[in-house]
Amino acid sequence: MAMRKLLLLLKPFDIYPVWQTEGLSRLTNPQVVELQVLRYLENRLKVHKDAINFCQDVLRNKPVEWKPIFRNELSYPIRNVDLVITVGGDGTLLQSSHFIDDSIPVLGVNSDPTQVEEVEECSNEFDATRSTGYLCAATTNNFEQVLDSIIDGRRAPSQLSRMLISVNSQQLSSYALNDILIAHPCPASVSRFSFKVKGNDQSFSPMVHCRSSGLRVSTAAGSTAAMLSAGGFPMRILSNDLQYRVREPISAGEISSSMHGLVKSDQSMDLKWFCKEGMIYIDGSHVSYSITNGDTIELSSKAPSLKVFLPHHLSLQTTEPEH
Repeated sequence: MAMRKLLLLLKPFDIYPVWQTEGLSRLTNPQVVELQVLRYLENRLKVHKDAINFCQDVLRNKPVEWKPIFRNELSYPIRNVDLVITVGGDGTLLQSSHFIDDSIPVLGVNSDPTQVEEVEECSNEFDATRSTGYLCAATTNNFEQVLDSIIDGRRAPSQLSRMLISVNSQQLSSYALNDILIAHPCPASVSRFSFKVKGNDQSFSPMVHCRSSGLRVSTAAGSTAAMLSAGGFPMRILSNDLQYRVREPISAGEISSSMHGLVKSDQSMDLKWFCKEGMIYIDGSHVSYSITNGDTIELSSKAPSLKVFLPHHLSLQTTEPEH
């Protein structure tokens, strides 16, 4: 398909909590670490702005129509474009995915990649990690090369599985590309729920009853994020399975093996919520839905997939990582 109309979706500048212009001068008797942190944050903002300008300069010299928009200005589905280019990190790509169907491909540009030497230099003072960009196929170093291969039709997108979420048999408008968290809105409160895995033949796994701090369910793309940090395992990026893990189960006892597992592509998970309050957080905290006692939630990987131009090492992944 010819790429004629592009949308440039940008991470906003106010994400970086820095004092503009006279920022450093506002500090009285600043400590060395405070100065380091401020310089680091101001540099991150500069690097991000430079990346946006660079991408726009490249696009000006290409035979395409394009327009820029900040991601926080999106309020309607993205239509009538041939390609969405996100400039930021994985968060910008994730947020854009909530406005894109399965017909428009996405290219992520990591505008502020982590610098290994900087992380090592600052390790005794603060965490200098920048943007991971796990799903981003480009940086400013190779953006034009990657873009040309897409425009010329030499590079094809991969189909990433997304999660379909229904509450009381009503499908939610947002699909999860990364993961969801079902939990009480107060992190100190206990979440009470029960779940079972259902097959296409209407067979069910045994019901699992939980008191915990919630349930996290991830797609393959999200299996290397919070799921991995919580003790899960990385999945093959093109897998259509879901992975689930009960967070901090109380007295799991003999059924501890049921607290972590897979929902295969031909299965779904049925969950019933038993707290007065609850929330479903989709791909972080930006998109959320309230639930209440007695609500039923169904999860599956039957949502429309998302076309993403992946880094080469991910797009070539054919086997499940060891775990």
